[in-house]
Amino acid sequence: MQNELGMLIPILITLGAFTMIILLRRMEHIEKLKMIEKGLDVGQHKVKKSSNGVIKFALMAVGVGIGLLVGNLLDANTNLDDEVVYFSMIFLFGGAGLFTAYKIIEKKEKENPEA
Repeated sequence: MQNELGMLIPILITLGAFTMIILLRRMEHIEKLKMIEKGLDVGQHKVKKSSNGVIKFALMAVGVGIGLLVGNLLDANTNLDDEVVYFSMIFLFGGAGLFTAYKIIEKKEKENPEA
């Protein structure tokens, strides 16, 4: 019984993600149709994309990589519990990466406030 249930989980996750994407696209389409009905310009509704997400992801990935490396070094050279070492270093360095990204984005917005 548990074997069949274990096989259903990836299928259900895939179907759920596919359904979510389809429903989001449908809602966007309905929203655009309502805007056209009211006489609003659909082009002005578009949101400008920024590179902030890329900076956050990149620095968090670097932080997680450094955290794994430091966790491995601590695991090999100390008597600490390996799960605690790995998770604490991943969260510590991942958070440091996100904090660094926040500071970089904040500095960029101060230098260029209209963007």
